[in-house]
Amino acid sequence: MQPFKYIKVPDTPAAIRAAGINQAKFIAGGTNVLDLMKLDIEKPRQLVDINQLSLYKIEELQNGGIRVGALVKNSDLAYNPAIKKNYPLLSEAILSGASPQLRNMATTGGNLMQRTRCPYFYSTDFACNKRVPGSGCAAISGYNRMNAVLGTSDHCIATHPSDMCVAMAALGAVIHVQGAKGTRAIPFADFHLLPGQTPHLEHNLKADELITHVELPPLAYAARSHYLKVRDRASYEFALTSAAVALDIQNGIIKAARVALGGVGTKPWRSIAAEQVLTGLPPNTASYQKAADTAMLDAKPNKDNAYKIELAKRTLVRALTTTGEIS
Repeated sequence: MQPFKYIKVPDTPAAIRAAGINQAKFIAGGTNVLDLMKLDIEKPRQLVDINQLSLYKIEELQNGGIRVGALVKNSDLAYNPAIKKNYPLLSEAILSGASPQLRNMATTGGNLMQRTRCPYFYSTDFACNKRVPGSGCAAISGYNRMNAVLGTSDHCIATHPSDMCVAMAALGAVIHVQGAKGTRAIPFADFHLLPGQTPHLEHNLKADELITHVELPPLAYAARSHYLKVRDRASYEFALTSAAVALDIQNGIIKAARVALGGVGTKPWRSIAAEQVLTGLPPNTASYQKAADTAMLDAKPNKDNAYKIELAKRTLVRALTTTGEIS
């Protein structure tokens, strides 16, 4: 770990000013960035502690949505009564990730910013375009059982690790940021970037911008939702596949749907095509299977992860089946 300066800031403007320093990093819970610093993957010259900022609120909005402060702990968000009632898939997603100790420290903003857990990214002995642009991708020719099959490129097949982000992708959340030039509202689908030829560029956030809050839109049928995670062991494990779904069922017909997948994409993977397939169909296995096939239509497997395609389809069918049975 290289030497760095550590400062605490009292408010958002001070945080933004401090972030203007070259290679500065914000830190809140530190559940990801500290590990990366210990491994000499992240090398900030300055850590900006933002824990004194007033970004801890979960607020119900007049339009029926909910505003979640960037410093809200994952545990607080998962157990919030309004979240459990109106967006159960989000609560389920958060509680399926990490451990209670980590969820008590990890923040909403930090979860949005967490980086891949690809083993080649974490090992500086191997080539990784995310870690060292232009060095190559050892995962493509290496052991890639856990890697992505959607949104990949010749430069990167790293899987996005977050559970929370899959649920937020399904909900169509909006991420609000503040920087030296003002504020921006970024649709969730535009926040995380596909690797393409620049896998080291992972998000649509400028160096001096700070995530202030996330807005969950009013979505009445999100109360009928579910998050299903398939993994190698029952706890403290990243997804092999996962699905976040919500269904609006009226008079025996699916009027609207939300579908997002985890464990298979280089970013939290919302499938609008699968949502469109479901709309107008009856809530049954045949409809769910059709949606699953559509969701994985563009999947590109590597030698060790082809199993993810069928597993993702089965995960999605099961999640939709469970959701369709919720009264």
